[in-house]
Amino acid sequence: MKYLKKEILAAFAIVAVGIIGCSKGTDENGPVYVPPVVTTPVDKNWSFETTPAWADEFTNSGAPLTSNWDYDTGGGGWGNNELEYYTNTTNNASVANGILTITAKKENMGSMAYTSSRMVTRGKLDALYGRFEIKAKLPVGKGTWPAIWMLPTDRAYGDWPKSGEIDIMEHVGYDQDNVHFSTHTEAYYFKINTQKTITKKNDGASTAFHLYRVDWTPYAVRGFYDGVQVFEFANEGTGYKVWPFDKKFHLLLNVAVGGDWGGAQGIDDSIWPQKMEVDYVRYYKMIEK
Repeated sequence: MKYLKKEILAAFAIVAVGIIGCSKGTDENGPVYVPPVVTTPVDKNWSFETTPAWADEFTNSGAPLTSNWDYDTGGGGWGNNELEYYTNTTNNASVANGILTITAKKENMGSMAYTSSRMVTRGKLDALYGRFEIKAKLPVGKGTWPAIWMLPTDRAYGDWPKSGEIDIMEHVGYDQDNVHFSTHTEAYYFKINTQKTITKKNDGASTAFHLYRVDWTPYAVRGFYDGVQVFEFANEGTGYKVWPFDKKFHLLLNVAVGGDWGGAQGIDDSIWPQKMEVDYVRYYKMIEK
């Protein structure tokens, strides 16, 4: 009982300290509690440097530069019931004539029926805020699911979707030329149908190169297709469940096969191989204010 009494007294002491820590001044009744203030973020109209701080123009030949890129490898569906096995070889990601080509193929590997590549800048480019530009031409046909997107490097707020995701471009082959920009957070994500997203008709998405861009600042994530703003998600100032975008993120480029979304209307097995071609990737730092 003495031990229990000490524990109870200690608990009261901790609570008291917490109350005092949250108070501001006192009155005749003791400490006055002041609730935390929610600060609405202000758009400072940040600009971006005009020279890239990091870029890949794909001027080499053969494998993508190891100084710029790493790979996520393996199969298992990647949380979306995808059907590809991601490799780290030039069989699925190669550079020639100024173009990076990510190729998805119908071939068996690691119990999966297709191979592809999922390239990442994790450990090579991990950025907090800035402008990302990617000029790309997309694959075509049912079952293709290319993506240009961003994930948190350290997952400081927890596993997906708590630490956030920024989808600069997604396209599913059964819905040709409709491209999607989305953000996902614990409060706003697709599995609870609250995601922040737009769909934009982008004629010739698979026959010509188009410019996909995100401008990311402390105030908002803004998406642009071919220089035209199509998306904005503003920081509500209510914490990480809505806005986990105050930590470093890295870029991903991949072509998935099938999956919950990409394979929703089946897979056309007559179309393979399919490729996403990338002319360049550029990152510009945000200018602090």
